[in-house]
Amino acid sequence: MEKREKMYEGKAKVLFATDDEHQVIQYFKDDATAFNGVKRGSIEDKGVVNNLVSSRLMEILGLVGIPTHFISRLNEREQLVRRVDIVPLEVVVRNVVAGSMAKRLGREEGEPLVRPVVELYYKADKLDDPLVTLDHVEVFGWADDHEMSTIIELAHRINDILLGFFANIGIRLVDYKLEFGRLIQSPHTLVLADEISPDSCRLWDMKTGEKLDKDRFRRDLGGVAEAYREVARRMGLS
Repeated sequence: MEKREKMYEGKAKVLFATDDEHQVIQYFKDDATAFNGVKRGSIEDKGVVNNLVSSRLMEILGLVGIPTHFISRLNEREQLVRRVDIVPLEVVVRNVVAGSMAKRLGREEGEPLVRPVVELYYKADKLDDPLVTLDHVEVFGWADDHEMSTIIELAHRINDILLGFFANIGIRLVDYKLEFGRLIQSPHTLVLADEISPDSCRLWDMKTGEKLDKDRFRRDLGGVAEAYREVARRMGLS
């Protein structure tokens, strides 16, 4: 596999073309941002840990039939993934009240939800990724009804799998962000894309409630790199 020109650089990752038009290399950076880029910094070896964690979780999901863009982990910072056109939605799955849900609804952080809640946000940093409804998705043509039914069904299936996985290693899966994309190769199948890592999840120690995720960076709690490494350690990756 030949690595070629840079195609795209985001806040946490870089995508590079390869000699196969249907595959790209996803590189994980140490850069850290919060509040849609308002707060910026760097977390030591964040890219290494996120690559490890996301690769393992994508492998697990693939083994139980969740379609993903993931092909293989190439080295400590790079993955080979299928090239997709991203659906412009952040799909947030919540099991516990936290973060923006607590603020928006005036609920206490840590309140368990009677069932998982799936929220949709329009991917637009300049607009602070606004919360949207299925009506918005349909009216603006971001995805059709069948795709949204598939996305929501997959989100719940992924949640069932990840809840059990993290509980088995003493971690409470509070909430997390998923992204989906259409393979550029026909028949343009809808697949899970992006990453699943301490960058995109809220992960709390089940006994102590200690935060093991990006909230340590957002809220200036310190010990960010150590928290990320602890997640990898519990997953048997370090």
